[in-house]
Amino acid sequence: MSEILIAPIITEKAVSKVDQGSYVFKVSRKANKIQIANAITDLYKVKVEKVNVINKKPESVFIKGKSGQKKAWKKAIITLKKGQKIAEFEQK
Repeated sequence: MSEILIAPIITEKAVSKVDQGSYVFKVSRKANKIQIANAITDLYKVKVEKVNVINKKPESVFIKGKSGQKKAWKKAIITLKKGQKIAEFEQK
């Protein structure tokens, strides 16, 4: 599971989706939707309704006179079934 799920994404937009039952994670570029859903189910013991995957292209950067690129990465938006929640994401 640790190879598939890299880290949760905690941004203002991602946290606003928690009320709707959606959670955002940074995932491995080689992982597919089924593997992501199984990893979430095994790790958090919840039922996944839908997985949306977004491939982020590498961004060009220009720092101190040199140009380069950031790495490409993949994020997944997980929608859980009604009544399901991940406790670690709940606001206190």
